[in-house]
Amino acid sequence: MSSPAPAPHDVLLPSGLEAARPGLLPRLGAEAFGTLFIVVAGLGVPLFTIPDSSPLPAALAAGLAVTAAMLAFAHVSGGHFNPAITAGHLVAGRIRPGAAAAYASAQLVGALAGAFALYGILRTLPGIADSRTAFDTVTAGFGEHSIIQAPLAAALLLEMLGAAIVVTVFLGTSGSDTRDGGSRYAAPVAVGLSFAVLLQLGQSVGNLPFNPARAVASAVFSSGWALEQLWVFLAAPLLGAAIAGLVFRSMGTAAGAGAVVQAGTGETTEAGEPAETAEPGSSEAQEFFDGKRG
Repeated sequence: MSSPAPAPHDVLLPSGLEAARPGLLPRLGAEAFGTLFIVVAGLGVPLFTIPDSSPLPAALAAGLAVTAAMLAFAHVSGGHFNPAITAGHLVAGRIRPGAAAAYASAQLVGALAGAFALYGILRTLPGIADSRTAFDTVTAGFGEHSIIQAPLAAALLLEMLGAAIVVTVFLGTSGSDTRDGGSRYAAPVAVGLSFAVLLQLGQSVGNLPFNPARAVASAVFSSGWALEQLWVFLAAPLLGAAIAGLVFRSMGTAAGAGAVVQAGTGETTEAGEPAETAEPGSSEAQEFFDGKRG
């Protein structure tokens, strides 16, 4: 059985091939807009539906939004839209630390922009007296802020497990090679369905998002208790993602064959190490924003 190859826009490619992919700024734009779309769908549907209704429409909407965003932008940025997925790629050796930090920042900006838009819409509705109280209904929480009064341990473990599952599905399906019978539609469909299933469960426990960017965005526009509990929905999914990344790294699937040949030199470098064949006269900053060091 052949090992799955890494996703083309996340893998550390030889310097000659990296120049052909989009620069960092277009990738960050794709990550920000994709995350905005996911947050608007994932928070907007439960915000504007009948209270105490089934969690299925909201979970399904969020899962479909993930699929649509990945289909639209995965060829540009890899389609993470989630700091946990980016963290899993970092630990697995599929993305450099600088690009991972930039991706997470773009995802956070997109999530905050999406939540701010929803908050602004809520402020215009005469039937809603307190927009922050309305946001409380879609914000992750445990204890008294959980529908089933789930304790801290339950929320932490489920967030960690859910994020690990999502990252594992993403790393496994995005690494499939279409030449070996894989499909470029496999990752969007698999990741979207995984999110829909997990969010169905997470909403019942306490609106668990399995996405630190979405957790921050909803907490910022909710009551004060949300920021006090936010650390759980940051630490747990990142820990789950790190575990999934370590598993993939230990399986030797982090970067295909484990070494790549630098263009024009014949020398090999371990996957995860930046290529040293920069063009003469180009600065590190310019290469970073051009995508050659991302």
